[in-house]
Amino acid sequence: MKIAFVGKGGSGKTTLSSLFIRHLATTGAPVLAIDADINQHLGAALGLEEATAAALPAMGERLPMIKDYLRGSNQRIASVETMIKTTPPGEGSRLLRLNENNPVYDACARPVELDGGPIRLMVTGPFTEADLGVACYHSKTGAVELCLNHLVDGRSEYTVVDMTAGSDSFASGLFTRFDVTFLVAEPTRKGVSVYRQYKEYARDFGVVLKVVGNKVQGQDDIDFLRAEVGDDLLVTVGHSDWVRAMEKGRPPRFELLEEPNRRALRTLQTAADATYELRDWERYTHQMVHFHLKNAGSWGNAKTGADLAAQVDPGFVLGEGLVAIA
Repeated sequence: MKIAFVGKGGSGKTTLSSLFIRHLATTGAPVLAIDADINQHLGAALGLEEATAAALPAMGERLPMIKDYLRGSNQRIASVETMIKTTPPGEGSRLLRLNENNPVYDACARPVELDGGPIRLMVTGPFTEADLGVACYHSKTGAVELCLNHLVDGRSEYTVVDMTAGSDSFASGLFTRFDVTFLVAEPTRKGVSVYRQYKEYARDFGVVLKVVGNKVQGQDDIDFLRAEVGDDLLVTVGHSDWVRAMEKGRPPRFELLEEPNRRALRTLQTAADATYELRDWERYTHQMVHFHLKNAGSWGNAKTGADLAAQVDPGFVLGEGLVAIA
């Protein structure tokens, strides 16, 4: 299952995504965690020392290698240089599986040992001073989008992406790459403003959007969120001494997380698992193609000097029945 955590800056989405990843690790399921936020904090939230987290290999810096691997023998893609972040897979493309070893994971993923077992962590890489004026952050998240476009995952396999704050993912089709999007919102007007943006933008794309109320202190906060987001409110989370200790770098054993918050995490997993029955690989592939053609026409063709519409394989549908090409 592909799961996104979104929300405004400071909403607590990185903290909640890290708690969810820790929870999934206790189930023994394969978990791939991706930090796609412009501020790279997921590694630290998962317990890595600051220096270790800063040394994680950046996907954005390895984009040519990622493109070369995913391109495989796909004859519709003339070269790595003509492959953009929205390029869809086709016959001959290499696909990614969660529970495998491949050169992309070798180069970009690192194991993180959690209480429940190991997970894989990948990071886009920070937006550095050298990028100012010459690159936008979408050049970093493009590696995430390409990997998601080529990822074939099944039931009880989880890819959890901590997204950049706000509604930045609407600059491409990245927001449609998930089975469910958990929007973390504080019980304030600013806290629900990103929800309204997401709800409006995603309306025509079948995006499953659930709100996680964070920093909730009482029934009045719950009533406020319910009035603002209605039935999209899935669960609320309040104060946590466990989280406070984690933020100080001294997390207790995960089994000591407060039971109300453990129940909230189980609710998130139940909601994510329920979307498996809603999967429509044809729609998923169609949306991939839709945004590729849109990006090709608006900037991709001019940048690469090629007709990127020719990269679309009309007979190809991504799905679990496909055999990955070595």
